[in-house]
Amino acid sequence: MNRPTSGDRGRHGTFTAFARRWSPVRVLVVEDDVSLGSVVQRGLVEDGHAVDLERTLAGARRALDISTYQLIVLDLGLPDGDGLQLCREVHRLDTPPRVLVLTARDAVGDKVLGLDAGADDYLTKPFDFAELNARVRALLRRPEHARTPLLEVGDVVLDPAAHTVKRGGVQVPLTAREFSLLHFLMDRAGQVVSRSDLLDAVWDANYDGLSNVVDVHVANLRRKLDLPGRPQPIDTVRGVGYRIGG
Repeated sequence: MNRPTSGDRGRHGTFTAFARRWSPVRVLVVEDDVSLGSVVQRGLVEDGHAVDLERTLAGARRALDISTYQLIVLDLGLPDGDGLQLCREVHRLDTPPRVLVLTARDAVGDKVLGLDAGADDYLTKPFDFAELNARVRALLRRPEHARTPLLEVGDVVLDPAAHTVKRGGVQVPLTAREFSLLHFLMDRAGQVVSRSDLLDAVWDANYDGLSNVVDVHVANLRRKLDLPGRPQPIDTVRGVGYRIGG
């Protein structure tokens, strides 16, 4: 592949052109190719950032236990596993870093998987260093409140970015419709949501199917969220609609 080098400024851009247009941050580069990882690390350091380099998932996890990072530049094909797993894990941190995936996986399906796993951006190899720097700058310009937070009601946790739901720490497989339904309810935790509101929000405005479609999907959702010995998180408010929490 065509790797960026500090001596090839013509193609790969000047590392320091925009170095002082934002506050430096701490960056973790996770890349098993030692040469490429060193180049990326050096370029980001010249841009003013504090940069740590790890080659494995295990090393990255140790680094995240020790330090707080604002950005991770993450390869996916690592010696001890898939970087997508780390991408999902960082969303559980109190202050999750932004994640820029940097990988040779260039198929559309791979990009969809990466973004659905919670990546904030996705760049494929071979790459131009000027573009990498531009994407890093764009990510760092995003305000923290622009990132979609986790929704938590009791022991139910919904991650909008990773498109996952867990109850009691166990992942709950949901259909796209069930996920949207739960998302709408959790976004209004403690409020009673009418069937018509759910129908308008989760189904097409022109939906002309079965009138009990909301009840059927809520019943399936409740069944999947059910855990022995724990109360059902979704309450039915007779004659009105449904409520989660509160």
